[in-house]
Amino acid sequence: MLKKYTKSQLALRNGQDRDEIWIAFKGIIYDVSNSRLWRNGKHYEHWAGQDLTDELKDAPHTDKVFEKFIVVGELVSNNS
Repeated sequence: MLKKYTKSQLALRNGQDRDEIWIAFKGIIYDVSNSRLWRNGKHYEHWAGQDLTDELKDAPHTDKVFEKFIVVGELVSNNS
C-alpha cells in the first residue's frame, strides 16, 4: 500500500526546500531526484512539487516516461 501525501506535502519536495524532487501524475507521486532533467526542481517550464497531470498533454513525451522513476506515494486531497 502506498503512503499518502497531500498537495501541501508534495509542494515541499520541490527541489528547493528539501533535497527530494517529487512530481505527481494521475494520483501517483514519483521521485525524480536522480533525473538530470529535473535538477533544481525545474524541467523546462514545469516545476517539481506539483501535480503535472494536466500539463503532460503539452509535453513531447508520453506518460511512459514515469515508468523509470520510483513511486513514493499517492496524492490525496488536503482534506482526506
